[in-house]
Amino acid sequence: MLRRCWRAVRRLSGDDAYERYLAHHAEHHPDAPPLSREDFFKQWQDTKWKGVKRCC
Repeated sequence: MLRRCWRAVRRLSGDDAYERYLAHHAEHHPDAPPLSREDFFKQWQDTKWKGVKRCC
């Protein structure tokens, strides 16, 4: 029960994003090398914060 709750918290917070990326990458792109953890999070942050994200 505690492990399920912990997995849910990690998924909601995005803490497991790199692990999910690696699983997706292994399944769908086995011939290409995956991004490093640092490169993955840099790309994720650049995508999230690029451009205007407010109403005014």
